Amino acid sequence: MASPIARPPRPRGFWQRLDQVSRDLAPAALTVVLVLAMGVPVGLPAQHGVMPVPALAAVFFWTLYRPGLMSPLAVFGIGVLSDLLTAAPLGLNPLLLLLLHAAVLTQRRVLTRQTFLLVWVVFALLAAAVLGLGWGFRTLLAFRLLPAEPALYELALTVAVYPALSWLFVRVERSLAAAG
Repeated sequence: MASPIARPPRPRGFWQRLDQVSRDLAPAALTVVLVLAMGVPVGLPAQHGVMPVPALAAVFFWTLYRPGLMSPLAVFGIGVLSDLLTAAPLGLNPLLLLLLHAAVLTQRRVLTRQTFLLVWVVFALLAAAVLGLGWGFRTLLAFRLLPAEPALYELALTVAVYPALSWLFVRVERSLAAAG
């Protein structure tokens, strides 16, 4: 009996390719929007010290659940944008976000099978490590001991808003999966 001949896939049209590219860029674009939103001055004193760091949550979530959509290049670009908006030493946030990205990739197989509560705890620990490392680098670059309170506030707010951001990311991920 002859086996059926496999037909070559139909070439995809311009609109289908554009649709796929937009789906692939959605997580990074959403992260950029969140970073830009946190950079908008709202008139709070010491605003940068009391704002959550949505880039940490986004890089953590997308690297954990859809690593193909959060490439190291996208993580680097998000970090550079964050440096520019927060007047951080250029290269600090890309380094920290790439370290987070690598840490999540190494534990991805274990974490994807865990409950939300455990994933949230792991996020809190990784966020503490990343923000603590960032505070340490800033202290070294300033040649003086910087106050730790702003970093602690950033950590507390970032961990506190993770469930809401995660809910948003899950909705986006489901819409990407349903439409694709």
